[in-house]
Order: sequence, then structure tokens, then C-alpha cells
Amino acid sequence: MLEEAFRVEGRVIEALPNGTFRAELANGHRLTAFVTGRTKKDFAGLQPGDKVKLQLTPYDLSVGRILAGTKEFKNESQSVSQKIV
Repeated sequence: MLEEAFRVEGRVIEALPNGTFRAELANGHRLTAFVTGRTKKDFAGLQPGDKVKLQLTPYDLSVGRILAGTKEFKNESQSVSQKIV
């Protein structure tokens, strides 16, 4: 089943309870994203606007697993990304 999963990039638009987030893909599709197990503490700093990498299965495109995230910081006219993990 894992070989059928695919990865996409999206953006967190809302933080929900219990380590879940509402995310939006580049094509406008919105889904519920979650973080599993030990990685919940690593993603505690995710906030709306952060970019994330998601894993989806073709069976249910309304739910995804967050694999990695980045925070975008504006520093004088430059955009700097900091990886969260």
C-alpha cells in the first residue's frame, strides 16, 4: 500500500486540535493533514502559512500525512526558509 502513496507540497491554512491541520495544495484542493506518533512534538511549531510536504493515497484524497515542514521568514527583502524536523 505504501508504494501507491504519493507526495505533494502544500501550505497549512488552519491548526486543528490533536495534531491535525487543514492544508491546501497548489491546485486549491483542501484536506485534513495529521502528524503521527513521535513526530507530533517536532511539528508543534507549525502555524498557518507554513509550507509542508504531504503523503496522500489515491484511496482517500481528503486526508494526508505531514512528512516535513518549513517556516518562511522575511528578512529585509530576502526570504529565508528554515526546515522544521
